[in-house]
Amino acid sequence: MSRKVIIAGGGTGGHIFPAIAIANALRKKDESVAILFVGAKGKMEMEKVPQAGYEIQGLDIAGFNRSSLIKNIGLPFKIIKSLWQARKIMRTFQPQIVVGVGGYASFPMLKTAQQQKIPVLIQEQNSYAGKTNMIIGKKAARVCVAYDGMEKFFPSNKLVLTGNPVRSVISRSGITRQEGMVFFSLDPSKKTVLVIGGSLGARSINEAIDLHLEKLLDAGLQVIWQTGKPFANRAKERAEGLAGVWVNDFISQMEYAYAAADLVISRAGAIAIAELCVMKKPVLFVPFPFAAEDHQTVNAMSLVRKNAALMVKDQEAREKAVPMIIDLAAQEAIQKTLAANIGNLAITDADERIADEILKLIQ
Repeated sequence: MSRKVIIAGGGTGGHIFPAIAIANALRKKDESVAILFVGAKGKMEMEKVPQAGYEIQGLDIAGFNRSSLIKNIGLPFKIIKSLWQARKIMRTFQPQIVVGVGGYASFPMLKTAQQQKIPVLIQEQNSYAGKTNMIIGKKAARVCVAYDGMEKFFPSNKLVLTGNPVRSVISRSGITRQEGMVFFSLDPSKKTVLVIGGSLGARSINEAIDLHLEKLLDAGLQVIWQTGKPFANRAKERAEGLAGVWVNDFISQMEYAYAAADLVISRAGAIAIAELCVMKKPVLFVPFPFAAEDHQTVNAMSLVRKNAALMVKDQEAREKAVPMIIDLAAQEAIQKTLAANIGNLAITDADERIADEILKLIQ
């Protein structure tokens, strides 16, 4: 009888791509493993997971809206409906384990699994644990973490330090800087700044680039600018006719972007950090200030304290991010130090470590 695994969660690329990496690692270790993804209807995972070759089912669930409390009126009904849907999925698929990777859809599946005495494994990406994971983690069979000191959130006997999974196309990429330059039609003699605000974009980072684009170009730099959908049209108009600027809402082949990049401006999501560690890039973090428990600032500060990154607050990014990156571009010694220190924090086989923990629990 084949072993059955549900992987629940999503919402952003930072949850989806690690989940796919874990699924791929499971398949590599045991081809007979049956894997079902469960996500939130209307979210990115409903498109990205099938593209990766896996089946996915959607729940009618949304997160708590911090910016507009009135939009939360229907939330209790959605939670009840999603728990009912989760029970139906569990009954039909009958998994031996449920893996939670974060995002709206993880809670109904993990809660239902625990009620049915089915083992739960949580993959906590951040240095500050999310509330759902803290609640579920008390009775989880295993909690895979990426940072030290997580005993303050979870029972220490459940913890395994695995790191965060990085897509194999990035972690095992052999693409050269020259190939990256050709891919983005850029000048190999110039330093390249990669600007990434996560899969959904980042307003403060986009506004900073919009405001100071000529300053970057006048400093002899060129730009790969991932904007996210909301800012894409404005950014494309802004870059019209300017040499040395590549703009799009999403970069589907990030391995080329990392290969081309000499410096990076990025949000401080856990998976972005994991990728930047593996790729050894000097980075200026602009943490998203409204992330739960401000975990992106906590993530970024854990690197800043190790002299492995620079950071600017979101509310100061519009004025300070571009001058800081221009300043960094002129200082080779600091770039080398940041690149070496961030590289020392890389874990390249996190997907396999997590897959091993899953298989141990369902032997």
